[in-house]
Amino acid sequence: MTIKIVTDSTITIEPELIEKYGITIVPLAILIDGVLYQDTDLSAAQFMSKMKVSHNLPKTSQPPVGVFAETYDKLSEDGSQIISIHLTDALSGTVEAARQGAMLSNADVTVIDSDFIDQGLKFQVIEAAKLAAQGASKAEILAAIETTRKNTALYIGISTLDNLVKGGRVNRVTGVLSGLLNIKVVMTLVDNKLEPILKGRGNKTFQKWLDGFSAKLANRKVKEIAVSHAESVTFARHIRDQLQPFVTQKISVLDTSSTIATHTGSGAWAILIEFEA
Repeated sequence: MTIKIVTDSTITIEPELIEKYGITIVPLAILIDGVLYQDTDLSAAQFMSKMKVSHNLPKTSQPPVGVFAETYDKLSEDGSQIISIHLTDALSGTVEAARQGAMLSNADVTVIDSDFIDQGLKFQVIEAAKLAAQGASKAEILAAIETTRKNTALYIGISTLDNLVKGGRVNRVTGVLSGLLNIKVVMTLVDNKLEPILKGRGNKTFQKWLDGFSAKLANRKVKEIAVSHAESVTFARHIRDQLQPFVTQKISVLDTSSTIATHTGSGAWAILIEFEA
C-alpha cells in the first residue's frame, strides 16, 4: 500500500519537486474583476499585472468540498492511503473543506492543518513526500510532519498595507498613514496570527531587521531556509545571499502564489526557516 500526498495551491514549491514526488495540488480560486481563475492558471507576473489594473481587490476562495472528495477517490483507486496537508485555517477555510471532502470520500484520508502557508507548507509536504517514497508508515510520516511544523518559523515583510486594508485585515486609517509615511512592516506568525515585530520608514527597515535576524541565527542550528516574494526579487535574492552561510542546502527564491500575493501586495517578501530538532 502506498501513501499519496495532497496539498493546495497556496504552497510555493519548485515544479520539479511536484513531479518528482507525485504531489497532487488542489487549486484555490481567484476572482479578478468578474473573471474566475484557478490559482494555478496565471504566472506570478501575469497575476500581478492583472491585480494592478483591477477595479477591485481580487477575491480568493477555497476549493469546493466536492473537488476534494473527487480528488481523494481518484487517488485511492489503487488502494493508496492519502495525507492531505493544507494552509493554516487562520487564513482560509481550505483545510475544513478538505476535511469535509474526506468524509464524503471512500478513501483513507488524513487531513493536516500545517499552521503555515507558502514554503512553510512546502517543508511539511516535501518531508511527507520523501518519507512516503521511502515506504514509511502513515504514523511515521505524521510524526515527521509534526516535528517539521514545530521547528518552522515564518517572517514576512510588507512594503505597502494597501491590499491588507482593502481586504479588511488592517484598519484603513493605519493603511493611509503607512502609505504617507512610507512605513514598512516586518511580521512573524505566532499562534496562527501575524504579529508585527518591527515598523519603520523606508527599505532600510528591512535591512535593519535582516541584520539583527542574521546575528541571532549564529546561535541556532538551521536545517533549511527558503525565501518567497511578490515582485521583490532583488531584495529576496539579497536575503538569500546574506543567509546562505547558515545552511548547507541551497536557499530557494520563489514567486509566491496568487492567493498570497493578493493579501500581501507588491514588494512583499517572506523567510521560511526550519530549525534542527
